[in-house]
Amino acid sequence: MTFNLASELPDAFGQLLSTEMDYNVIIHVGEKPNFKEFHAHSIILRCRSEYFNKILVTAENVEKKDGKYVIKKPNISPQAFDIILKYFYTGQVNIANKTGTELLDFMIISNDLMLTKLTELTEDFIIENQQQFLQNDPVGILKIVYYYKSLAKLQEFCLDKICSEPEILFNSDKFAQLSAPLLEVILKRDNLNLNEIEIWENLIKWGLVQDQTLKKDVSKWNQDDFNIFKRILYKFIPLIRFYEISGEDYFNKVKPFEDILSKELKDDILKFYLIPGYKPVYTPRRPNYNVDSNIINLKHITLFANWIDRKEKNDKNIPYEFNLLYRASRDGNTAAAFHAKCDNKGATIVVVKITNSEQIVGGYNPLFWDSNGSKLTRDSFIFSFSDKNDLQSVNVTYSNGGNHSIQCLSHCGPVFGCGDLYLDFSKGPNVWHRGCGNCYPTLNLTNSMDVDDYEVFQVIKK
Repeated sequence: MTFNLASELPDAFGQLLSTEMDYNVIIHVGEKPNFKEFHAHSIILRCRSEYFNKILVTAENVEKKDGKYVIKKPNISPQAFDIILKYFYTGQVNIANKTGTELLDFMIISNDLMLTKLTELTEDFIIENQQQFLQNDPVGILKIVYYYKSLAKLQEFCLDKICSEPEILFNSDKFAQLSAPLLEVILKRDNLNLNEIEIWENLIKWGLVQDQTLKKDVSKWNQDDFNIFKRILYKFIPLIRFYEISGEDYFNKVKPFEDILSKELKDDILKFYLIPGYKPVYTPRRPNYNVDSNIINLKHITLFANWIDRKEKNDKNIPYEFNLLYRASRDGNTAAAFHAKCDNKGATIVVVKITNSEQIVGGYNPLFWDSNGSKLTRDSFIFSFSDKNDLQSVNVTYSNGGNHSIQCLSHCGPVFGCGDLYLDFSKGPNVWHRGCGNCYPTLNLTNSMDVDDYEVFQVIKK
């Protein structure tokens, strides 16, 4: 017969800690006014902590007072160490009511004391339960955790937040003081959600702060100034995707600093702008966003998000999820299949691939589909790309706000306006139509368009 009485051990060891019976280690933690002396047992510390084991295994090198070992830890807080010491004795940790700052401090101290499991658990707890704290200051937190290899998950969380909302960093006073290694990590990210010319402008801003002797007006620089600036930015230049910068922006904003670029890079950029079809070898930045579509890609999704929010500037940030609800070739090209998949799913966007061309057309319904007739809205739009590979070939028009902005009919697929753009299955399943509707400014489409396929995406605010 075996009895398991292991549950009694935490209470027994907890009592040993609280009574301080036969303690032989004194630990001075913190500095005045936040200072506390702790008493512990060397055998417990050595068994529970690799860090303390390394200190106490060579006991002759440890300061002693009245026969007791004295260990000083001025760089950690007594509040955090109190939790850790109780953990050594009882195996229990209670951090439920701690603030984000206290948890971050506790995690760093756990890491410094080589408490791997406790560090991992605290890191997970912070990510799961302190979202607001992390989102309030991802830059400051990243500065703290970046140099700890064991805190990779928290690093990635902060980097993802900064890359998805880069204004948090680039519009803050902290940007100029950002360390070069940390800036390098951020510029290497493929999901940095900033236009490349803005990345370049911010890099220039950062570089100028690093040497106060440099004049703000680059037209007044001599060759020595360019040499200084080149030394400051040399490791960052290869991280700029110059081929994503327009010719106009390059001429106005990059060319004044061209002396810091290598001859080989300048020649390659010149080829890119002057030779039609020249494709340099480089990886464009792309947010971590997957598009489940046979018709469109991330660039189209980015445009759709901007149109939904009526943004004049093409912002690469995508504040919506675009979830595929329906694909005609997959789910059945019938009115019943469309309504079964798409009715009462909230806002949707429809994309249609025109046969024997690169043209796509479609529309946005900010309301919902059903079979109950007409709906009024000013926020719907229809669009056409004459060439889906050329984003400049697009034409988009918003609803005039009429009562028939969206029509929901049981025998039809999506219908925008009074025949402005629609699929009527009674006229054939593979033909989309443009009638004489006037709910939207005209897109100059043909009256009938044979189509290969069409898809409907549910649009959900993140």
